[in-house]
Order: sequence, then structure tokens, then C-alpha cells
Amino acid sequence: MFGTDRRVVVLALARMADAVANSFLIIVLPLYIASGDLPMPGYEGTSVLGIPLTEELLIGVALSLFGFFNSFSQPFTGRLSDRTARRKVYILFGLLVLAAMSVAYALVDSYEALLVVRALQGVGGAFVIPTTIALVNDLARSDAERGGNFGVFNTFRLIGFGFGPIVAGLVVQGGPYALAPGATLSGFNAAFGVAVVGALVSFTLVLVLIEEPEMAAADASDELSVAVLADEAPNRTLDPVFVLGVATLFMAISIALFATLQEPINSRLGQGPTWFGVQFSAVVIANVLLQVPIGRAADRVGRKPFLVVGLVVLAPAVLAQGLVRSPWTMLVVRLLHGVSVAMVFAPALAVAGDLAKEGQSGTTLSVLTMAFGFGTAIGPLASGVLYGYGFVTPFAIGAALAVVALLLVVTQVEETLEGATFEWGPPWRSG
Repeated sequence: MFGTDRRVVVLALARMADAVANSFLIIVLPLYIASGDLPMPGYEGTSVLGIPLTEELLIGVALSLFGFFNSFSQPFTGRLSDRTARRKVYILFGLLVLAAMSVAYALVDSYEALLVVRALQGVGGAFVIPTTIALVNDLARSDAERGGNFGVFNTFRLIGFGFGPIVAGLVVQGGPYALAPGATLSGFNAAFGVAVVGALVSFTLVLVLIEEPEMAAADASDELSVAVLADEAPNRTLDPVFVLGVATLFMAISIALFATLQEPINSRLGQGPTWFGVQFSAVVIANVLLQVPIGRAADRVGRKPFLVVGLVVLAPAVLAQGLVRSPWTMLVVRLLHGVSVAMVFAPALAVAGDLAKEGQSGTTLSVLTMAFGFGTAIGPLASGVLYGYGFVTPFAIGAALAVVALLLVVTQVEETLEGATFEWGPPWRSG
């Protein structure tokens, strides 16, 4: 497919199945908590540090917990993968944890237990995400394939992430299901079961079809942490991988601002939930369509032009979401938002892969995957807090973060593709 290594396509398909399973829970868990099937005694109506514990906040905590535990664990799992020169075993272990935790959701009998399961699921995901990305990087036969590999991988991952919630809603709504006379399966438990199946399909694909390439283990004495400051680079102050991590963090926050504000957005635009679902999916759809061609183009003309143009588009696309007044214009700016994300994500991963030292791609690339996960965890909480200062405020802050990311990338990230046909840099660097 697209001239891509078969193993990369298999990893992409496996990640798609896993993404379907995980995105199921984004829809199912809020419905499950709000349904009353999960006992939550003594929480609603109380407050902590003056903050009322509403049902919406409790749902937000449950959703964000995965992202926080996942993100904070990724540098450690990525480093472990580099130290042992193994990828596949950690991917398989993480997928088993994800499957087991999806089963556990059907067994929990309290909100506290659900939080524990959600946290453990985040740790399981941390074994899958950076090691899978690192393996995609390892399978690139040259720098001129890296962007395309990440484009294919991200395309399938986003297909799974985009369609998972749609299927989840149908599964929950279709319950209960008759299994045998007198035996039924609730819509929630059926959805948890689909998540288990998705993780197991991914496990089987990786187990049977993936042979990881030989790689040198990073020495235990090697410094595998990513520096904040540039190492003896006359034109830079900050380490480029750190800068790309910051840019990815800000980009992910901008993506996650939208979901929390469904009710005020629908009220402001005079639209229903169907329009909101289309607008929400527009970012994913744009990425699905553009990841591969942008990844391929970044392998020909260079990484930095796409990073810069993508961040230039990101700021106004995010700000416009707080200003538009019709469903159609919101759809247009959401599509532009998706275009900007597609132009940034695969080229950023390619730059990090270009810069990763031998045997250290797991650690290096985990900076970006950790940042993305952390941003998707911060975004919903941030938009909920900032909305209290006005509808446009979350989007204005998101746009400001995009501008900061643009300035950092323009001044601190150099082109890494040898023979790139396009040079981009500030005028004071010419000559």
C-alpha cells in the first residue's frame, strides 16, 4: 500500500483496531457514569477546594485520567524499550493490559474502582504508543521514507479513532442484547466487549505478522533524556525535539478544546447534535485524507515547510471557532483545523525520527507522543475552566498557544532531511 513496508501497514492496521477500542470508551464512559448504573455515593453536590463536584466534572476526571497516566508513563516505557532493544514484546504486553482493563469496566462496582481501571488502562497504553511509533521509525529504510511511514500509520490510527465513537453509540443504543433465554447483555457491557475484541485483534496482528528488525540496545550509561537546551548549536537555544514536543502539546490542546463545549456550541450556532458530530469529525477526516500525501511530500521537499505552514494555519483556524456564527462556517474552520494538524504531526514525528540516535528512537519519539496525550488530557479541562470567562476565551488561548509554537519552530528547528528541495528559515539565518 502506497509503496510502504508491509510491516508498517500491519502496525497501522493493528493501531487502527486498538484506536477503535480506546475511542469507544470516550463515548461509553460518560454515558455509563451518567446512567446511574455505577454507584457514586457522596460525591455529587460536594466540593473540593471550593470546586463543586458536578457529574460533568467527575466524567471529565475519568476521561482525562487515561491521558495523564498514559503521558507520564511514556518516557519510561520508551526508555525501557530502548534499553532492551525490544519493541514487540512491550506492544503485546500493553495490548493485553488494555484488553484486561476493558473487561474490568464491566466488573467495577464504584466510581473509585473505575478510576483505578482507567489509570491502569493509561499505563497499558503507554506500553503500546511510544513503542509502536518507535518500531515504525525503525522500519524506515531511509530518511526519505520516514514521513510517508508516519503518514500511513497516522491515517489508519485516525480512521479507528474517528469511527470508534460512532460505532460505540450504536452498540450502546442497541442494547440490551439477548444471548440466551433469560440471559441478556447490556449495551454498556457489549461496548466494553467490543473494546476487548479490538485490543485482541490488534494483539493477534502484531503477534503473527510483525518481525521487528535487529537494533542495538542503548547502553544503560547513555543519557536518554531529551535536553531542553540545544547542545552546542550556534543558531538555536532550545533542543529541537523539546520544541516539537511543546508544539505538539499546544496542537493537541487546541484539538481537545472543542469536545467539552458541545452544548454551548450547539446553542450558539442553532444546531443539533448531528451537526456537532460532523464538525467534531471534520478534523479527523481532514487528517485521514492528508496524512499520507503530506508525509510523502515531506520526504521530498523537507519537513520544516509543512511544520511552519501548518502552524500558520492553526492559529486562525482555532480562533475562528470562537467567532463563527453558522454551522457551515464552523465546519469550514474545523476542516482547516484538521489540515493544519495533518501538516504538523507526521512531519514532526519524521524530524524527531531523523534526530534520534541509534537505539534511542523510543525515548526520542515518546516526547511527541507523550505531549500529544498530555494535550488531549489538558484540553477538555482547560476549555471547561476558560469557558467561564467567555465563549471565545478557550479558542483565543488555543490560538495564542499556536502562535507561540510557530515562533519556537521557526527559530529553533532546522531542516533535517538531507537534500531537501525547500529551505525555510528566518531571514537573519541566510548566509
